[in-house]
Amino acid sequence: MLKVENLNQYYGGSHILRGLSFEVPVGKVTTLLGRNGVGKTTLLKTLMGLIPAATGSIHFHGQDITRAPSYKRVSAGIGFVPQGREIFPRLTVEENLLMGLATKPRGTAIPERIFDMFPVLRQMMGRRGGDLSGGQQQQLAIGRALAFGPKLLILDEPTEGIQPSIIKDIERAIRSLAETGEMAILLVEQYYDFARALADQYLLMERGEIVMRGSGADMDADGVRQALAV
Repeated sequence: MLKVENLNQYYGGSHILRGLSFEVPVGKVTTLLGRNGVGKTTLLKTLMGLIPAATGSIHFHGQDITRAPSYKRVSAGIGFVPQGREIFPRLTVEENLLMGLATKPRGTAIPERIFDMFPVLRQMMGRRGGDLSGGQQQQLAIGRALAFGPKLLILDEPTEGIQPSIIKDIERAIRSLAETGEMAILLVEQYYDFARALADQYLLMERGEIVMRGSGADMDADGVRQALAV
């Protein structure tokens, strides 16, 4: 679904992303791990077209999107849940979800599966997004990204600042989405246990490079936890 080849990115004279190459297959959860400052968020911004790639290529669903603007990437089927959620705090839950349907014809209904995964959103449709708890806002951000039916879902540290009970709800939702076989999922995460529970395959970044990769089932044996702690 997503294929990245020899991707490089710079900030001034600093080489931030160093020749990254990887694939994110459909029906699988690909987990990208790494400590703060290794380039994870820069990578996601580059994938979404928020900052231009310096060199390398990004292919999505067989199409070269390396130079495509962000809105075209979304229209092509990429959903993004940014770090910090970035919901619209003054809009209601319903209005936030409807924003996720901006690429769809007017009058398109909010998909029922969002409420099946996160029932609290149905209960709070008229409440402003800014009045929700952090965990509820994260569920809303994921629901908004799912509203238009993406082929690829990118999540940037969805467990950050979230209470354990809602982390479990989010874990179940991500796994159920992957199991449908309808989409590819790229999960960027620092919380090792959450990442290990979901990963079909993993990538470990250090200093802008992918230094380890493999099957999610092998993460413990490969020493990924220890590598994150170094």
